Amino acid sequence: MRNLIVPVVPVSGQTSVSTLPSEEPRTQAERDVDASMWAIVLAGGIGSRFWPLSTPDRPKQLLKLIGEQPLITETISRLRPLIPPERVLVLTSRDIAPAIHAAIPEVPHTNMLVEPRPLGTAAAVAWGAQEIARRAGPETIFTCVHADLAIAFPEFFRQSLIRAARIAVRERALVTVGVKATRPETGFGYIRPGLPLHGGMSDDSAPCRVKSFIEKPGPVLAEMLVSDGAFWNAGIFVWRAQDVLAALAEHTSELAHGLQALGQRDFVRFAGMIQSVSIERGLLERYQNLILVPGEFGWDDVGTWASLRRARELDDDGNGAHGEVHFVDSTGNVVHAEGVPVVLYGVSGMLVVTLAGLTFVTTLDRASELRPLLEALPDELRNVQLKN
Repeated sequence: MRNLIVPVVPVSGQTSVSTLPSEEPRTQAERDVDASMWAIVLAGGIGSRFWPLSTPDRPKQLLKLIGEQPLITETISRLRPLIPPERVLVLTSRDIAPAIHAAIPEVPHTNMLVEPRPLGTAAAVAWGAQEIARRAGPETIFTCVHADLAIAFPEFFRQSLIRAARIAVRERALVTVGVKATRPETGFGYIRPGLPLHGGMSDDSAPCRVKSFIEKPGPVLAEMLVSDGAFWNAGIFVWRAQDVLAALAEHTSELAHGLQALGQRDFVRFAGMIQSVSIERGLLERYQNLILVPGEFGWDDVGTWASLRRARELDDDGNGAHGEVHFVDSTGNVVHAEGVPVVLYGVSGMLVVTLAGLTFVTTLDRASELRPLLEALPDELRNVQLKN
């Protein structure tokens, strides 16, 4: 086994050095993985936690939150050259599908799987897996990723996918790529590592069996999991189409009655027979043969406004900004300014969003959950059509 030295730069800007094992393919099946992997990108919803920037006309996937390109565009680019666009399926919702495809025209139109209604990520995975099995065969390996991930080192991300895929082929198991947990985030899923995959000493960089998967624990349990060396669920999964479909049929009762209709490509009937559930709640918390592949590639989940302090470049006082922003005696703020300059003076931990027609101000702590705010706003303000 070779070791690649990987400079891991967390989005906070601190640099550390770690190692990423790189295994040579051992079988022809593993060699085939590198040339035939597919991908499913989960890109539904408008991203209400990024209100007012995200709206039905401008969903989160189309926002330039961490770079010069929309999140969905960066996601498709990150998968190349390992997985070309013709082997990428995008699961999205009917209301935003045209705008999503306009941002990624390199993905064939037939690869856009548009849900008749919000189905939950477990159903989206089942639909994508069934389609991959139909087009490329049931033994085809694919990765499933969310469209809102921040990845600092795409090359090491792709190497982690290859490593996970080879393990999925050998073990005929479901594989999740996890990232070492460093703080008690209650909005993340957690993976408790178990025994090393092939014996030997336990190692934070070595694949292992999963002892348990815990989705969005409370703050006390999250603290305990971080102390115990748990990993975060990075929202990156790798498995064979037939293996995940079999696991969903056995463990995800919310979908079981509709899988036959899905196999018959009767999507309307499928949607009418199932219950919405996430892949984490519906499968991963219940599945007993899950394998963890640790990944180190500068990962973060772009889930809330507060996450942009980790995903964006910060100034010396920990402020992150987009647009013309001036910070004076201010620390740890996030500002998104479009059209007008913004000045912050003597404040900390604030979120300021200025758009043509609307200004939004709150603290980063309160910005983590905007549902109470949106429920309290009148419809005409909550659904305001922002001026260009």
